[in-house]
Amino acid sequence: MHLPLLPLEAFRPRWSEPGPHVVVDREQVVSASREAIAAGVRPGMRRAGVSLLCPQAVLHEHDAAREREALDGIALSLLQYTAEVAHAEEHSLLLDVSASLRFFGGARALCRRVRASVETLGFSPQIGVAPTAQGAWLLARFRPGRERARQRRALRMPTLILRLDALPCLLLPALRPYQDWLDGIGCHSFGQLRRLPRAGLKRRTHATVLDALDRAYGEAIELHAWVEAPETFAARIELPDRIEHAEAVLFAARRLIVQMTGWQVARHLAVTRFSLALEHERGRCAVPPTMVEIALAEAAWQEEHLVRLLKERLGRVVLDAPVIALRLEALDTGRMAPPTDALFPDPGGTPADRRRLMELLTARLGEDAVLAPQPHADHRPEAANRWRPAAALAGKRPAGEIPDTIERPFWLLEHPIELILRDHRPFYGSPLRLVSAPERIECGWWDDALVVRDYYVAQGAEAAHYWICRERVGEDIRWYLHGLFA
Repeated sequence: MHLPLLPLEAFRPRWSEPGPHVVVDREQVVSASREAIAAGVRPGMRRAGVSLLCPQAVLHEHDAAREREALDGIALSLLQYTAEVAHAEEHSLLLDVSASLRFFGGARALCRRVRASVETLGFSPQIGVAPTAQGAWLLARFRPGRERARQRRALRMPTLILRLDALPCLLLPALRPYQDWLDGIGCHSFGQLRRLPRAGLKRRTHATVLDALDRAYGEAIELHAWVEAPETFAARIELPDRIEHAEAVLFAARRLIVQMTGWQVARHLAVTRFSLALEHERGRCAVPPTMVEIALAEAAWQEEHLVRLLKERLGRVVLDAPVIALRLEALDTGRMAPPTDALFPDPGGTPADRRRLMELLTARLGEDAVLAPQPHADHRPEAANRWRPAAALAGKRPAGEIPDTIERPFWLLEHPIELILRDHRPFYGSPLRLVSAPERIECGWWDDALVVRDYYVAQGAEAAHYWICRERVGEDIRWYLHGLFA
């Protein structure tokens, strides 16, 4: 059994404003919105005909370069579903999902995910599914009513043959120059076309017609040039209008993140740091781009997680000028981590979940509000730790670790509390009993902060444990409470 491929038919952009819209290339219509089609506008119609049938239609000049750029962005985003994506004729894409169909839950579930990804980019796809690429392309070109949309899917070869035999044969681009001849002999469907003698059909038309038919019906080998993801990712998008609030940028930025997700899956990478440049006006009133940089505690590639972090960060950005374009760039990447092999999930959340929480708090509160400890090479307890932004320490190994043989309290007091003596014993609510051998710390002569201390673990009458020290300053000896054990 041949496994299906999913093509994307020549896509139609989602217009930013309601009403009839028409795309014109060399005075002829190449695409139109639903409102324009309802008014009678058809592809191939002249510009003057559009003005007569639908005078309120908004005309747009066809831009081949931007169309190709948009199609490349769609292809890059769809690499998250399969590594085999190819460009096809008439601005369409082919996806070979043979290896990933079961992973995504079947053809119908995969179609929904592909459609959602393309609609996030601002386009309306028309999808067909078939065991052959040419057959899937033809099914996608067919536009039945909404109630017959399932006719674009054929998972088995006998079903595909039945569906193709009923399709209009003029869906095949190679046959369109011969429309008058086909109408003259009463040949309108692929089933009727296949019943014609092959030698006569080849002589009357072209060899490419038979080649396309054979590929559609699985009687010839199909070869494609698959899209390759670039080594680095950087994408830019121009906004349809000026945006004056940073939160409104998220809708357009999500399109770039969808593309970056496809790139990461194709390259088997996960991003650890990325930046979003909010570009402003150019010319005499030029303003430098507003940079939004996000560092992750753990390499991630999931679209929803990256969008959530960006949303929290954009909520704290104040724009100096309206935004006219966005540029997203992956600055640092790591290898994509394999899924966990644990049989039973941790009820308290996995380490990855806790790191994502730290990333979310950092994006919401700022780097200086979310700190993490970093060991420092110093025996003095009050100097043995430095608090650094958690984002800056993401993925870094600690500078040092406390040996397991040394006991340290859970809570170290910021300022030690001097203890009084009763019956030659330190007193804190009750007389304290020393329950450990002394740990001598004598250092700090290099920075004029010399300490000479003996630390003990002490126990009070209520069984609580304390970390106390005996400090020698000249001939004077004083006791201090420096920490509390949990």
